[in-house]
Amino acid sequence: MADERSLLFIFAHPDDESFGVAGTAARYADEGARLTLVTATRGDKGKCGDPPVCEPEALPAVREAELREAARVIGVRDVRVLDYKDRELASAPPEEARAALVRVIREARPQVVVTFDPHGVNLHPDHVAISRFAADAVSAAADPRWLREAGPAHDVARLLWTTPTPFYELARLAEPGGEPGVDFLLDVSPWRRRKAAALRAHRSQHLQIDKLFFDVPDSERVLSVEAFRDAWRRAATPAPLADLFAGL
Repeated sequence: MADERSLLFIFAHPDDESFGVAGTAARYADEGARLTLVTATRGDKGKCGDPPVCEPEALPAVREAELREAARVIGVRDVRVLDYKDRELASAPPEEARAALVRVIREARPQVVVTFDPHGVNLHPDHVAISRFAADAVSAAADPRWLREAGPAHDVARLLWTTPTPFYELARLAEPGGEPGVDFLLDVSPWRRRKAAALRAHRSQHLQIDKLFFDVPDSERVLSVEAFRDAWRRAATPAPLADLFAGL
């Protein structure tokens, strides 16, 4: 049933959620799923915009506010911001990161967890790190021997990664579902305007956002496709699927 569905998104920076899962999250929010978003840093090493929306020292607070506005637009009510530094996430103590994420998983009890693939889409060290920490926490959260004080163990049914080919490139292909690693391909065109509004909420990061999503001739198409790779894929499963909860 829709009211039993639960999704957890684990990303590194404010705006990661709007880049990759805003349409998907908006769809499942409208269908009544419980959504939780973890963002590991406040993006304090990001740009301030041109013209700048703030002074550099104010950027962490500004970016957190932008994140929360984007989440509100998408329909994510449960937003958790961890206190790691931008571009320093890879050096976070593994035990500390594991504990923080295991607590979220056991509290939110998601069926599906979505994070970056092990290469972080673009090899950004924070993206790679959060992928590693997320997978570690998903495993640990299911084992009652880990962190007994964090609550009852919870077994995540499906771990999803971003695809090897970024979705904004997949959107331009004639048959994106034929690409390796595209195990879930979602048409999010009904939620395209919500995705665009979430992206625009990240005002400080508009230069990169405009370059990828708005200053392109096929903007509507790029905003209408999101795709994911099944981290635990079984060969017999048909692909691509159009529902992240298919078969659960």
